[in-house]
Amino acid sequence: MAFEWPWQHGFPPFFTLQPNADTRRKQLAAWCSLVLSYCRHHRLYTLDLLEQQEGGGAATGLQEQQPPLFANKKIQRRLPADAVRVVLEELRRQGHVEWLDPRGGDKTRCLVMWRRPAEWAALVHRWVCRGGLADGVFTLYELAHGERTAGEEFHGLEERTLLRALQALEAEGKAELIAMDDVKGVKFF
Repeated sequence: MAFEWPWQHGFPPFFTLQPNADTRRKQLAAWCSLVLSYCRHHRLYTLDLLEQQEGGGAATGLQEQQPPLFANKKIQRRLPADAVRVVLEELRRQGHVEWLDPRGGDKTRCLVMWRRPAEWAALVHRWVCRGGLADGVFTLYELAHGERTAGEEFHGLEERTLLRALQALEAEGKAELIAMDDVKGVKFF
């Protein structure tokens, strides 16, 4: 199924941060919604700003090249890099983005959490309860890529995001993260 772009993506002023505070707030809300829905549709967990600015990014785990998020070739518009960072900083403030660059870095790569860790945690915990898997021990790889989780929304989840979800379950006393040699695992309660 093809991604459905919102109407604003075809509106040239959408690609220029607006000076009026109310208009800018609405514009940022529309950009934030677009980023999250785009990443969710393409199951992207990380964004590389350079890839997105120049020609689209490859979705994690998928072969095909995705259309650029911050550009519209039909109307020959591109959101400038500084404006992209404003959008992503707003998403960071909302808890949907975490910068992956080293401290003081250029902020060119970020983890996009189109579901917050607590939301992923609830899905994983529901699966554990539904399957009677309390007291079960799983590797992170088994949870994200194993046969038992095929068909679950969290199947294929990127490890950093899965780890944050499991940390949320651990904080609630519903799981314990464990390390087995070089393999990360979790025990559910």
